[in-house]
Amino acid sequence: MAAYLVFDVEIHDMAEYGKFMAAVKPAIEAAGGRYLVRGGAHKVLEGDWRPTRLVILEFPSMQAADDFYNGPVYQGMKPIRLASSTARALVAVEGT
Repeated sequence: MAAYLVFDVEIHDMAEYGKFMAAVKPAIEAAGGRYLVRGGAHKVLEGDWRPTRLVILEFPSMQAADDFYNGPVYQGMKPIRLASSTARALVAVEGT
């Protein structure tokens, strides 16, 4: 079953975050993942969640998503993301 990583990210330094985005894309693809949503306009239809910037990644399985997130490649890049942005939410969910 496919798995999805859903990020709500607030970017503080776009130049540094841009370096992270350029480096992380090949790592996502190498783990079998792909971007479904990468920013873009959004609107809240119900509830009180007010996302800033949504990013949704699709992986072939929860194991693949976990391997990507916990693996040495992403963990090596994570300090760049942490220095240039704040993850308001990061959720992994299985689905079809």
